[in-house]
Amino acid sequence: MTMPFDDTSAVPTEALLLLYANGDREASRALTMRLLPRVLSHAERVLGNRAEAEDIAQEAMLRLWKIAPDWRQGEAKVTTWLYRVVGNLCTDRLRRRRGVGLDEVPEPVDDQASPADRMQETARASALHAALARLPERQAQAVILRHIEELSNPEIAEIMDISVEAVESLVARGKRALTADLAGQREELGIRE
Repeated sequence: MTMPFDDTSAVPTEALLLLYANGDREASRALTMRLLPRVLSHAERVLGNRAEAEDIAQEAMLRLWKIAPDWRQGEAKVTTWLYRVVGNLCTDRLRRRRGVGLDEVPEPVDDQASPADRMQETARASALHAALARLPERQAQAVILRHIEELSNPEIAEIMDISVEAVESLVARGKRALTADLAGQREELGIRE
């Protein structure tokens, strides 16, 4: 069964994946349009590199297409599964590039901000990225998913395959460590209460 592309906005992601598995090309396009921007954004935030994030996003979507025929409805949300795959791929990528200095990783540039604002924002992003890189990997992943991706603690627990209490603990410890790490740079980064 093929559905008109315009009708897919109200169709749940899990149903679109099932339609794709049954050969519906429009479902594939709808899933890509719905999921790829989120996956790419998450990977770029974790890695701090657009090109690497594109590679990760492409690999994650390929894995989704491969697993589609075997997807078991009701066991997990597609988005949760996809965030877990992206998280694992990013972790693998970060482990492989441990020797790359943070100064070698380009920051995304916002064309709409003034040069001074861009410099300030770049300094903040670099400081945050560096501070996140100094956190233990699980803490960094939990903080990014909670405060940057704005996922709920139960969603993060499912993605990271841990309890909600463990998520709360990781996020709390990560926030405390980030606050302590960035405390000496508050004025220089223009951070106010």
